[in-house]
Amino acid sequence: MPRHVVVLGGGVSGEAFIAALRRLDKEIRITLVEDQLVGGECSYWACIPSKTLLRPVEIAFRAKGAHGVEATIDPEQIFWWRDKNAEKDDTSQVKWVKDLDTELVRGQGIVTEPGKVEVAGQELAYDELMVSTGSRPTLPPIEGLDSVQPWLSREGTSASEVPKSLIVVGGGAVGCELAQFYGRLGTLVTIVQSGDYLLPRTDREAGELLGEVFREEGIELCLNARAKSVEGGPGGYRLDIEGRNPLEATHLMIATGRRPNVDGFGLEKLDLDIGKTGIKVDERLRAAEHVWAAGDVTGQALFTHLGKYQGRIAAANIAGRDLVANYDAVPSAVFTDPQVATVGDTSGEGTVVGKWGVDKVSRASTFQDPKRPGFLKLFADPERQVVVGAVAVGPEAGEWIGQLTLAVRAQVPVETLRDTIQPFPTFSEVVYFAARELDL
Repeated sequence: MPRHVVVLGGGVSGEAFIAALRRLDKEIRITLVEDQLVGGECSYWACIPSKTLLRPVEIAFRAKGAHGVEATIDPEQIFWWRDKNAEKDDTSQVKWVKDLDTELVRGQGIVTEPGKVEVAGQELAYDELMVSTGSRPTLPPIEGLDSVQPWLSREGTSASEVPKSLIVVGGGAVGCELAQFYGRLGTLVTIVQSGDYLLPRTDREAGELLGEVFREEGIELCLNARAKSVEGGPGGYRLDIEGRNPLEATHLMIATGRRPNVDGFGLEKLDLDIGKTGIKVDERLRAAEHVWAAGDVTGQALFTHLGKYQGRIAAANIAGRDLVANYDAVPSAVFTDPQVATVGDTSGEGTVVGKWGVDKVSRASTFQDPKRPGFLKLFADPERQVVVGAVAVGPEAGEWIGQLTLAVRAQVPVETLRDTIQPFPTFSEVVYFAARELDL
């Protein structure tokens, strides 16, 4: 009888794992256990709805800088389009799973002992277990927060109303994207950030530039600030800030990050190393004998694309291949306007840095007027003469960071980047100029 693989969690990591495993092994038995919507957070509450919301207002604001064009914003239609793209119905996803000859069992899967998972009274014996249970929002230690019903990321992407005013606690990717979205719809937005610049996990210069753009758009930034307590509820909130005047708004959103979702699955019955950053896995995504993990639950980096990659690596190893995960070139993109994209090592330690302004390439003047600020910063290893990291800020930076992701992963020589023909006029021309600026 073919081996049986049970997958806990039907988000993008679990789906990518199932698809890859089925391509590699037509006979292996696969069972997916999911108690919510197949497709997970990204499909219904995160990546897809948020980017669908952001695009229309970006077009409208870009139109302000394009001659001969006018654009109006209709929030009702924007929310309608979001609902079409991120409808809370997983019928098509369920069909896709079943078309891969995978059984779907609805319910909370709980490991009762090594080799067995119980779901709604049904016992599933497995030969291999994939844990892809994702992550959940973290809540900061703000007094009174547990009783005031704030928005979390799900409410922020699912709402069909335009708040009069909104306090966003957290200046990371989610907080910045939704702050700009609602601000462009007319909401009075204030971002409360504990650090001294936005996007604290990325390049300081990028975060500070985004902050300047936000201020120009009327978003208030409350930096180096810590929320102490909150009171009120839907319709009116008062947030007390240490050493500052309190903030008031009709809506409050908490966007202070996420943590691996490891509780309530009986994982403690397995010989796993589980810490604050999630399940520890080896380079082949093995968490223990016959147990694997992929996606946010591993805590490596909470990106959809990384979870898909890990799912594919784990599937290959279960199918008898021998693949090792490589994290040298993990890209990320924040879909604010301008976009902020990064890849690789951008710490600057032991590297040579080359930088070029996006506004200096010809595409900028053809794209809109006035030109919005942006740049590409390359980080190169002076000994190996290769690019090890990049930070891109500008229109569609999440797209043209792709060639730099490949350059970092493949250790492409800087001289090859300088000798690569970029299409004209495109923003990707900035790659040549930034590479030229590297003092190598």
